[in-house]
Amino acid sequence: MLTHEHEIRVRYGETDQMTYVYHGNYATYFEMGRVEWLRNIGTSYKEMESNGIMLPVLNLNVNYLKPAKYDDLLKLKTTLKKIPSVKIEFDFEISNQNNELLTTGYTSLVFIDMKRNRPTRCPQNLLEKITPLF
Repeated sequence: MLTHEHEIRVRYGETDQMTYVYHGNYATYFEMGRVEWLRNIGTSYKEMESNGIMLPVLNLNVNYLKPAKYDDLLKLKTTLKKIPSVKIEFDFEISNQNNELLTTGYTSLVFIDMKRNRPTRCPQNLLEKITPLF
C-alpha cells in the first residue's frame, strides 16, 4: 500500500453552528488527499485531464468517529489500496493534533476516456509510477 499524509487546518467556514466540521466537507478533504497523493508520486489530476482521462467518484464512504472542530490541525492519511486497473481505490484516516482518530473513509474512482466517455484502464505512465512502490 502507498500512503501520503497531508495537513489541513479547519477553517471557520467549514464548520456548523457547533463549530464542528460540516459532514459534507469530508468529501472535499478526501479529494484534497487524492490530489496531494497524486502530486506526491509526480503526477496530477490536471495532467491526467490534459491527457484525456478524468476520474469521477463511483463510491464514497465516510465513518464519523469524533467531530473535527474549528481551528483543529488535521492529519489526512490517504492510502492507495491496490494497484489500479479500471478503477482506483483509496482509504482515508483523519486525526487531530492530539492523534485522535476522528474519521475514516473510502473512495473508488473510475478512469474515463474523455473522448469516448467510457471507462478505460489506468494510464500506463501512472502504473509505471505506482507499481514499483508496492
